[in-house]
Amino acid sequence: MDIVLLERVEKLGSIGDVVTVKDGFARNFLLPQGKALRANKANIERFEREREAIEARNAEKRADAETSGKDLDGKRYVLIRQAGESGHLYGSVSAKDIAEVMDNGISRSQVVLNSPIKAVGVHDVRINLHPEVFITIGVNVARTPDEATRQEAGENVIDSARNDDRTADKEMAEEQAAAMFDPEAEIQMEATGEDGETIVVTEEAGETIEANE
Repeated sequence: MDIVLLERVEKLGSIGDVVTVKDGFARNFLLPQGKALRANKANIERFEREREAIEARNAEKRADAETSGKDLDGKRYVLIRQAGESGHLYGSVSAKDIAEVMDNGISRSQVVLNSPIKAVGVHDVRINLHPEVFITIGVNVARTPDEATRQEAGENVIDSARNDDRTADKEMAEEQAAAMFDPEAEIQMEATGEDGETIVVTEEAGETIEANE
C-alpha cells in the first residue's frame, strides 16, 4: 500500500514522504495511529494544504519531548525479581514492566525492547519520546535491593558469588589437608586387646599412648 507520512517513522521516511508498505502494517499501525494517510490524490492534496500546520505541530511535540528527555536520559530504574544462582530470571522483564516502573506517562509502545530481559544486571533500554527524539535509560534488574546497589556501583554480583563459593571451597580443602598432615594433630583409634578389652590408641606428635576402657 502507498501511504504519505504525517510524521517521521524510523527506517521508513519523514513527514511528507510517499512510501510503499505492507497492507497489514498500514492498516494495523500507521493509519489508526495517525502516522500516515493513504497516498491517493485527495489525501495528497489535503496533506499539501495542511503541511505547514502538520510540521508546526510536529516541531512543538518534538520540543516538548526534548525538554522532558533531559530529565529522563540516563536515569536508572530498579526492578527486583527472583532469579537463580546463574542470574537467570524466573520469568522476564517486559516493556510493560519498564513503562510501569518509570511511572511518568511513558507507554509500553515507547519502550524499545527487542526481547524481554531475562537476566539480572544493568541493561540499557531505548525510550522513544517522539519520532525524532530517543533517550536511553538504565534498568537495574536484581534479586535484592542490596544487590541492586552493588550492581549500580559496577559489581557483577553473580561472578562475585561464584568467586566467594570457590574461595570457601578452597579454604575448606586447605584446612582439611593441613589437619591430615599436622604432626601435632591427635588421632584416636580403637583396638581390641588379647583379653577382649577395647583399647583406645592415641597417636600424638609421634608417640603412642594406650588407654583401656
